[in-house]
Amino acid sequence: MDNLSSFSIVTHGNAFSAGLSLDTLRERVPAVFAPSAHEKTSAKYTFIPTERVLTGLMRAGFVPVDARQTHARKASPLHARHVIRLRRRMETISLRDSIPEVVLWNAHDGSGAYQLRLGCLRVICLNGLIVSMGAFPSVRVAHRGDIVEEVVTSAIEISGRFGVLAGQVERMEDRLLRKDEQMQFAERALTIRFSDPAQSGLLPEQLLTCRRVEDLGSDLWTCLNKVQLCCARHNCTYVAMLVMWSDASGSAESLAYKAISSHN
Repeated sequence: MDNLSSFSIVTHGNAFSAGLSLDTLRERVPAVFAPSAHEKTSAKYTFIPTERVLTGLMRAGFVPVDARQTHARKASPLHARHVIRLRRRMETISLRDSIPEVVLWNAHDGSGAYQLRLGCLRVICLNGLIVSMGAFPSVRVAHRGDIVEEVVTSAIEISGRFGVLAGQVERMEDRLLRKDEQMQFAERALTIRFSDPAQSGLLPEQLLTCRRVEDLGSDLWTCLNKVQLCCARHNCTYVAMLVMWSDASGSAESLAYKAISSHN
């Protein structure tokens, strides 16, 4: 996984200390400050610059800690799809090795609505997990009318789920996997990640390789992070995850994940 050059390790109490300034954002993600929508958008499309939405979120107590946008040779950088990671200014939810976040997507080319999802950054490796829609709801806000208040309200509602996410992570930390369960977990991950696992060049046992001292252990959360690190593309920053439980005892049945954001 790529390190985030502007990211500094933070404590849960002062999560705002890694915040990015608007000047830094302007250099990194010019699409946030686009002055107009792409010419191909329809008359129904209401242009609300991401900067206005971001300003509203910051006034509501959120702090941008990282931002990226796609890069295409022929497409305008002002209309590129972009993603911003935000944290609450003062975070009260404490996890062993992770920080909960709200993730905002947008583009001004008519390709999609504003999207808000619940995210979780593992500080040890700077990998971001985005909780799938199967576990927590995502929010889509169409580009119609003045939607700033709606986006801000949705972000506040999503951040209200941080405690539920923390409970899920703690449950995974408490669930110890036997050797055979770890192997089944890795095998299933390969079949989900690759259409033909045999062509991936990876073996299930390789996915369980411990690359850091912090990854020693056999609990489900540790195994999940080892597996997703091996399966994700090297330039992938975020991985969407879904962990399904087969019964009330909390046995892990499968893991689904998909790369959704690249760092060039």
